[in-house]
Amino acid sequence: MAENRRHERILLPLEVRWEGLSGKYNARLNDLSLGGCYVESLAQVSIGERIRFEIQLPTGRWMELHGEVIYHQPTLGFGVYFTKLSELEREMLTSVIEYGSTG
Repeated sequence: MAENRRHERILLPLEVRWEGLSGKYNARLNDLSLGGCYVESLAQVSIGERIRFEIQLPTGRWMELHGEVIYHQPTLGFGVYFTKLSELEREMLTSVIEYGSTG
């Protein structure tokens, strides 16, 4: 999977609230890049499923994002590709990634 990535990923555990076809959940984000993230969750998701989620930033504020499930590891979690990323959201993610890279 790593050879297909266009963006560097950083390990940065953050709280995440997400909503998909099977309901609303609280979980933990394990890693993050400008292209997507990995969500640790026991919930069932389908590849291609579109989800809405909020990431709790290191500042304590929540950032809403949209994404598509690109792979699923049952009982572990799933990978998400960000969709509809605005310029402001991209800038905010860049700041969070830079913060996580240094700390």
